[in-house]
Amino acid sequence: MHIPDSFIPIWQGAIYWIIVLVFITLALKWAKDEMNEEKLPLVAVLAAGIFALQSFNLPVSMGTSGHLVGGALAAIILGSPFAAVFILAMVLIVQGVLFGDGGITVMGANIINMGVIGGFVGFYTFKGLMGMTKSMPLSVFFAAWLACLIPALAASLELYLAGTFPLVEGMIAMGIYYAIIGVIEGIVTVGAIYLITTARPDLVDTGAKTATGA
Repeated sequence: MHIPDSFIPIWQGAIYWIIVLVFITLALKWAKDEMNEEKLPLVAVLAAGIFALQSFNLPVSMGTSGHLVGGALAAIILGSPFAAVFILAMVLIVQGVLFGDGGITVMGANIINMGVIGGFVGFYTFKGLMGMTKSMPLSVFFAAWLACLIPALAASLELYLAGTFPLVEGMIAMGIYYAIIGVIEGIVTVGAIYLITTARPDLVDTGAKTATGA
């Protein structure tokens, strides 16, 4: 899902950068207000874990790659979609600048897709499903699945607007691959949240605590 440079025109990439800087500013405010000495190690572990999960890339088609995202995991554990924006932005900047995984000019689009869309879809899907089902595993699984699939469809739309992808073929290709990858993401996210809330429930934000109790 890491869009490379030259796949999106510079002027479109600049628009995505402007949009994402607003969310990064709000994410930094979240970090300033919510992060403390106890949460800092958890943020570091989540960032390292998401970095590792995204390192396993599979070729999709039309020049893009398929991998786990991690936005739902960060948002649910830390109790805010801005936590996902904060962590995914750090991960994607390191990947793009140091490892060439994802372009610099298009990094705004990549952060929007995986951090903003992934975080908000994952968090609010989880909250909505928890209210209806009262089932932590079910809510987490479908939240993580959607937080993997929707960003992929958003990326295919962005590439269509850039003139790089055909719309229908691009959405079908990305949709099928990420619907499958999303199942893996859902299982991994359920397992990770279970382990973290079991080992250190004191570090987990209110939303995930409610999920654990339910």
